[in-house]
Amino acid sequence: MFEHIVLLKLKPSVTIDEQEEVVKYTYTFKETIQGIVDISAGINITEEMEHKHGYTIGIRITFADQQACRDYIQHPQHQTFLKRISPIVEGIVIMDYPFA
Repeated sequence: MFEHIVLLKLKPSVTIDEQEEVVKYTYTFKETIQGIVDISAGINITEEMEHKHGYTIGIRITFADQQACRDYIQHPQHQTFLKRISPIVEGIVIMDYPFA
């Protein structure tokens, strides 16, 4: 198994509706991209403000293996997603790791 974690820092002008749309679109990946085992995504509601660092959305995608993650990164639906969110994103943190 392989975990892909994404933290998005959206521009301050992004509305809650736009944030919810990003989360909603993320869930569509499982329907169309092979190798995805599970997806979790949501808007950051932490009360630990000193650790938030402006990151608004968290996305976790579990893949069958690392190759499935590589395939996802190149998949047209993922590329469309990146183009769609790029105007509203200030920063991205990615963390990938294998697990048993």
